[in-house]
Amino acid sequence: MAVYIKDCIKNMNLVIGCTIGCSYCYARNNVRRFHMIDDFEKPEFFPNKLRLMEKKRQQNFLLIGMSDFSHWKTEWREQIFAKMTENPQHQYLFLTKRPEDIVFSTTLENAWFGVTVTSSKEKNRIRTLREHIHGGHYHVTFEPMFDEVGMVDLTGIEWIVIGTETGHRKGKGVSKPEWVWNLTHQAHALGIPVFMKEDLLPIMGETQMIQEFPPAFCRVLEEQKTCRK
Repeated sequence: MAVYIKDCIKNMNLVIGCTIGCSYCYARNNVRRFHMIDDFEKPEFFPNKLRLMEKKRQQNFLLIGMSDFSHWKTEWREQIFAKMTENPQHQYLFLTKRPEDIVFSTTLENAWFGVTVTSSKEKNRIRTLREHIHGGHYHVTFEPMFDEVGMVDLTGIEWIVIGTETGHRKGKGVSKPEWVWNLTHQAHALGIPVFMKEDLLPIMGETQMIQEFPPAFCRVLEEQKTCRK
């Protein structure tokens, strides 16, 4: 049975809002629906949520489910990374679609920086990520995919996630099996784990689903299982 990624990586939306304006943005729709903030294009920081990092039981945290890391204010990043330093038991994930807009470095070994690539035109974001963000680990999310990404330079990448567009947007992108396999084979050739998101299940079929995590994430998940016993 397919694993739901949200059951393994918990969202901690420390910042809500984004200025990029993607047509397929689920976060914008959720913010409007549930009235989370007044204006999605004016990101807001919620420092009270930092207390969630104080959990002693290890967690894999996604910190940017409703924002883009590159457009966080410097003072927000400073508070967040200070709290991360105090709580090294967790793994922390970040994502951006605009790596060219940020220059950042950290010494933390449990920080994971990634880019979203949705088409062949965007794969240079991977190189830009390596050039602009230093320290921690790198990952790439191919979701949604609007065309065949082709060959990609996965040098230094330690995890890739592949998905398709969800929701009911008119003209939404639907990933094709051959696109998914292309990326999977390239990653596996380099020993990089691949996670096919659960929304690919109707496209790939259950027997074809590959859902792998990096070793650091696996250790967290195993520790959680031990605690539940």
